[in-house]
Amino acid sequence: MTYRSMIKFFVPLAVVVAMSFVSACKKKTEDVITIGEYGSMTGTEATFGISTHRGIEMAIEAVNAAGGVKGKKLKLISYDNQGKAEESVTAVTKLITKDNVDVIIGEVASSRSKAAAPVAQRYQVPMISPSSTNPEVTAIGDYIFRVCFIDPFQGSVLAVFATENLKAKTAALLIDKKSDYSVGLADFFTKKFTALGGKIIVEQNYVGGDIDFKAQLTAIKAKNPDVIMVPGYYTEVGLMMKQAKDLGLKAVFIGGDGWDSPKLAEIAGPALNGNYMSNHYTTDDKDPRVQEFIKKYQAKFNEVPDGLAALGYDAALVLVDALNRAPDFSKKSIRDALAQTKSFAGVTGVITMDHNRNASKPAVVVQAQDLVFRFVRKIEP
Repeated sequence: MTYRSMIKFFVPLAVVVAMSFVSACKKKTEDVITIGEYGSMTGTEATFGISTHRGIEMAIEAVNAAGGVKGKKLKLISYDNQGKAEESVTAVTKLITKDNVDVIIGEVASSRSKAAAPVAQRYQVPMISPSSTNPEVTAIGDYIFRVCFIDPFQGSVLAVFATENLKAKTAALLIDKKSDYSVGLADFFTKKFTALGGKIIVEQNYVGGDIDFKAQLTAIKAKNPDVIMVPGYYTEVGLMMKQAKDLGLKAVFIGGDGWDSPKLAEIAGPALNGNYMSNHYTTDDKDPRVQEFIKKYQAKFNEVPDGLAALGYDAALVLVDALNRAPDFSKKSIRDALAQTKSFAGVTGVITMDHNRNASKPAVVVQAQDLVFRFVRKIEP
């Protein structure tokens, strides 16, 4: 064979091989629905990100084992934002522009969701927060969703519980002034508590990462409130409880879902007992769906799932429900199907998206007993 004829033979062959390779890659891509996730896998709130990731991972593995969605497998790409808002923006930008994800699940903390959501909205990629409760998160745009209740409701739940169950007339506030979650939840609690006849008699502030709260707690002790409302995260809350006990402060602590972590009991120790928080679900729930989730989670990870794990699990399955209903897998179709979610039976309750893409669902109030939170009351929207 001459050199010229060899060229004539091999060039078309190379083109065919290249086209076959591209076709194979395209087919491989088309057979997968790519889900992006960003969360705090490290940092001071690492249990939030780890629990959420485990819940998402467990749901996706179950769906793939059952054949996927319409014959397509789900692929999860996860990034650690280190608990930082700026890293959340970087992670979501990378998921969209480099990884070409079809949808995003994240974040836990409202401040980080608020930082990253504008990126998802700008690129019109659906984003589902498992547990960001600040109402401003979904207000960013029509591609932003959540599967948790929001703080106007959670704040009201805590105020009603403090008034009706604890018979509280006065309250102290201890607020992380740099946290959207903390500031917002404190505000909604205050509005409802005062409307019910209660009074906020002292307010103190701190910043996430602080470790010494003796000055704030001493000021609170001097006012002798019935309850201390701390809308914060578990690391600081655990230290506050321990230091309050050392100071002889007798008031009961109440707070929101930001307390939910096994680390809280480790940090606070016996000082945790007797205090109350609102949450998305309770392991005391006898619903077979809840108990089956707990059983499978314990078998896989050797620990009892917290509310963040349950919300991660529900976020992934709400997405799968939407994918099954969507006419195609375009981002617009996924968005529209998510918006039409109605009466989805999740581990954390029956989920229906309202017109603002927020989940309408009940909350539970639990009390720490022997370092374990036990069900006390369910409050409906």
